[in-house]
Amino acid sequence: MPRVAEVAAGLRKEVKSDMKSCLIVDDSKVIRMVARKILQELEFETEEAADGMQALEACKANMPDAILLDWNMPVMSGIEFLRELRGLEGGQAPIVVFCTTENDIEHIQEAIEAGANEYIMKPFDSEIIQAKFSQVGLL
Repeated sequence: MPRVAEVAAGLRKEVKSDMKSCLIVDDSKVIRMVARKILQELEFETEEAADGMQALEACKANMPDAILLDWNMPVMSGIEFLRELRGLEGGQAPIVVFCTTENDIEHIQEAIEAGANEYIMKPFDSEIIQAKFSQVGLL
């Protein structure tokens, strides 16, 4: 007969598998923390990466349902990550929402052409993320 801890662990795993996952990619620890709090309140399982290279490794290990992506980061920028992601097996699946201070039409167009699904400006709040995630079918 399984022990209570084993049963509880199995139940947590089942509950987690029903949750949508979001990878938060930003070089700012504060932005990642704020986004994580908002997304967890929206019942997303979250993972974090500080740059595009870490994000790419995370996606290769476990492709998320959604990616909240910063543009300007060290090592590998958001746009470079997005181009690499879309070339991976299964890399077309995640819904990518750029979250950045870059708001000129050229950047927005470049992001959409590279495969972004939506675009939000920093600073953001829970309402903005909820609205955009609803628009793209995540909520």
